Amino acid sequence: MQRLAPALREDNVPLDLISLIETILAATKEISFRVSQGHLSDSMGSTLDENIQGEVQKKLDIVANELFKDILLESGFVKAVSSEEEDTSVAGVEDGKYIVSFDPLDGSSNIDINSLIGTIFSIHQAPTDMAASNPDMFKQSGNHQVCAGYVLYGPSTTLVMTTGSGTHFYVLDRTHGGYLLVERNLQVPEDTQEFAINMSNQRFWQQPMQNYISDLLAGDTGPRGKNFNMRWIAAMVGDIHRVLTRGGIFTYPADNRNPEKPYKLRLMYEANPMSFLIEQAGGLAMTSQGRIMDIEPTDIHQRVEVIMGSKNEVEACLAYYK
Repeated sequence: MQRLAPALREDNVPLDLISLIETILAATKEISFRVSQGHLSDSMGSTLDENIQGEVQKKLDIVANELFKDILLESGFVKAVSSEEEDTSVAGVEDGKYIVSFDPLDGSSNIDINSLIGTIFSIHQAPTDMAASNPDMFKQSGNHQVCAGYVLYGPSTTLVMTTGSGTHFYVLDRTHGGYLLVERNLQVPEDTQEFAINMSNQRFWQQPMQNYISDLLAGDTGPRGKNFNMRWIAAMVGDIHRVLTRGGIFTYPADNRNPEKPYKLRLMYEANPMSFLIEQAGGLAMTSQGRIMDIEPTDIHQRVEVIMGSKNEVEACLAYYK
């Protein structure tokens, strides 16, 4: 099996970007260790604080965020970083070539039950005409990503990543401490009989999504003429990993619980990097109105509707909005 750096060189990834990716992955190795030791240390449970998203922070959220932020800012490669856990972006070095957005611990509500969690990251080139302290440099569409990926802390620590030349699957080999390439060019099956959605929000969805899910639940007695299974992990990394490995549709649709916050997932830290991975694997990543990676961000913590996964099933879902 091939190690990470040689695999990236085969895809003609610039050396400075490879170095940045290796820096990011050094942080994930430490987070993986901290997660595995959680119950043996004082890092379990919640704090009394909320992050900028209005979510109560877990202790491991804070640990993972500080690890990620510190190692990136000390690397010399980044002009700035933007985290789901930070109020605004954090400046790095003025001549840094890249900016990094990340969710240090996605699915942190799963921490205390020892279920799937992960790290999501997205890399853009840094604008040269903005100061490192200016958060507006992060207002770039997903089309401009040069790398995106996630690390899933499960039975094995797995990395799924793209630099624009396909979506590839790596596993952390703890015998030598590096990520090894185990599968090149993952492909999402075009058809599926699995869907992932938070059914507890059903009464708040728009009517097209209500109708779509109702038809899936009707199974072979309904208009779709086949049975569907629902899977829901409550961590985007876990649900998207399943979609990438065996197909499916993952959606977090708009809802009307709070008119000021109709969407749940963050564009910069979750939707854009996952869209890049899904599209590079032959799937679709959409909102009900268009392609996610075409969205021009207006805020670094912007939220967005998400409908992504197997091509034919995403198109079937979108047909309900027409």
